[in-house]
Amino acid sequence: MMTPNYNSAAALRAFLDQNGLGMRKKFGQNFLLNPGVRQALVRALNAQAGESVWEIGPGLGAMTSLLLEEGLCVRAFEIDAGFALSLRELFAAHAGFTLVEGDVLKTWPDEPAAPYLLGNLPYNIAAALLSDLIERGRYFDRIVVTVQREVARRMAAVPGSADYSSFSVLCASAYHVKPLMIIKGASFYPKPNVDSQAVLLERRDDAARVRPACLYPLVRRLFSSRRKTIKNNLTAFFASPENPSAIAAQALEQSALDGGRRAEELSLEDFEALAKTIEDMGI
Repeated sequence: MMTPNYNSAAALRAFLDQNGLGMRKKFGQNFLLNPGVRQALVRALNAQAGESVWEIGPGLGAMTSLLLEEGLCVRAFEIDAGFALSLRELFAAHAGFTLVEGDVLKTWPDEPAAPYLLGNLPYNIAAALLSDLIERGRYFDRIVVTVQREVARRMAAVPGSADYSSFSVLCASAYHVKPLMIIKGASFYPKPNVDSQAVLLERRDDAARVRPACLYPLVRRLFSSRRKTIKNNLTAFFASPENPSAIAAQALEQSALDGGRRAEELSLEDFEALAKTIEDMGI
């Protein structure tokens, strides 16, 4: 199989037609045409020859080919069966290439860990995948992902900002998040209706520390009704024990937190202190 011209929408369309392949909207497929951006993403990953990298959504292999040229061992996760068949043929000669076919949300737990992750993540799985990896303790030294700008803003948001969310706290608990270049829709085929942004996540030294088991469920609960105070949301979190309002007040007092504040005002350290208090209370 001849390698397609990854820089040309017309060439990619012709390759798809010649091989009986099609784009499937439900998979959020968009090919990154801009070679300069592709090179920049690989440089941001800063992986060295011989190291292993997970690639999420390789498509027809534009980024895969660059990673292999850098001497990296690539484990590519592809959900589209037609694209997977093409990838097997295109990179059959590369000993460093491994293909994992299927939904990455289901397949990743069975795969060996790697220090790096690279991917152009569709909107419908970006937050779900990164959250799942963090909550289940699968950490990477560096992650470089391309996501919709809305998702990028949420990943990097700080307390008090409009985009700050439970997802922001989750990312901050394991990584230092750095927004990279904005990628306009014209850099992709098909052209999406929104701009994308590359994001770098660098693992925190304490990413693998033992956290209270209730931390992430607690964070989600406190953000579940953003207009409510943390006292009200925490009372709902304790819905099963007797007198949950009193328990919430006690937990807040012992954590030195004002129950009249809202979740978007709390730092990661605030959430962790509250979760530790709840754990110590044996609830």
